[in-house]
Amino acid sequence: MSDDLTKNQTFDVPGGYTPLPWHRGFGRQVGPLYQLIGEDDLIVSRAFRVEEHHTNGMMNAHGGMLMTFADMAWGTAVETDDNTWWVTIRLVCDFLSGAKHGEWIEGAGEVISREPDGIHTVRGRIWCGDRTLMTGTGVFKVIEQRDPDKRKPSRGGR
Repeated sequence: MSDDLTKNQTFDVPGGYTPLPWHRGFGRQVGPLYQLIGEDDLIVSRAFRVEEHHTNGMMNAHGGMLMTFADMAWGTAVETDDNTWWVTIRLVCDFLSGAKHGEWIEGAGEVISREPDGIHTVRGRIWCGDRTLMTGTGVFKVIEQRDPDKRKPSRGGR
């Protein structure tokens, strides 16, 4: 879990990046993740260092981790402020290169179309230094913010 930060996770982070404040749920399991905030207070890019828990048997970043990261990095392109919530409708990824244990991975997306119903198409890229690891597109829908502490109780067993 990302609660148990190693020396690499706290020491070797490029300037300007701050930890993504994701304190529960799935994001906590795949973290730690970082973000770079621009002058307009919007996210410029997200990043992570490939740690052991991100790797496959060859000690490369697992493809599932790269897709998870693409979803998080590209989806932020639809955010207009800290209170923008969105869900993924579709994610199409092309794997071009691998990422080794210890490498710093960055990702960002740009909105290429906006629909009036809150659906946005994003073109994205994941990279390590000058090497492109993944490209693709995502379709994301902006949704109304929900308070996770006021969910309806589960019916259980279904």
